[in-house]
Amino acid sequence: MKFFVDTANLDQIKQANAWGILDGVTTNPSLIATEHVPYKHRVIEICEVVGKGVPVSAECIESDADKMLEEARGIAKWHPNVYVKVPMTPAGVEVMTKLTPEGIRFNCTLIFSLPQALLACKAGASFISFFVGRIDDMGSGEAAQNIADAVEMVNTYDFPQDPEILVASIRGPLQIVESIRAGAHICTIPFKTMEMLFHHPLTDIGIDKFNKDYQKALAEAKTSA
Repeated sequence: MKFFVDTANLDQIKQANAWGILDGVTTNPSLIATEHVPYKHRVIEICEVVGKGVPVSAECIESDADKMLEEARGIAKWHPNVYVKVPMTPAGVEVMTKLTPEGIRFNCTLIFSLPQALLACKAGASFISFFVGRIDDMGSGEAAQNIADAVEMVNTYDFPQDPEILVASIRGPLQIVESIRAGAHICTIPFKTMEMLFHHPLTDIGIDKFNKDYQKALAEAKTSA
């Protein structure tokens, strides 16, 4: 499974990249607004940090199809790494259908159902972004099944861009485990959640025991010398 980090913070992106586990970055205007920098400027900075060929999603703000089309064309020119993020709406589908033949790559976001995923695949999206956290927040258990069904769908049919199922709106490690079990291709996760994946109580106990055993053996060696 690929890991994308869902942030616009350069320090977080640099750290995830240093760990060697970063396969891409997703952003949105809200995330970038918290950084107090111009949208385009920060997206280009992110692209330069992650390096050549690493996908970076940058989202359209316009909702009208004609305006979104022009906006998407402009965003796609910011950097070769950019995937234009559009919502699962009639306008978003129209924009993908018209611009995919031009070589513009898309991340279709705010997908909650298999029929929506099908529309995004047919329109030419490269990334099909399923939001699982918001479904789980409603008390529904269908999120994991939706992902598994979508993975089976893209493996069964031929779609224009060989789409990948991307799990978004991750609240914690458990949803990542469920995404693995469902066969998702990508998880995009907040940096804080990415940090949580390193930790387990037994790992901490084991490290503490190793350190104490080493210090004990070192002390005994000095005593007997």
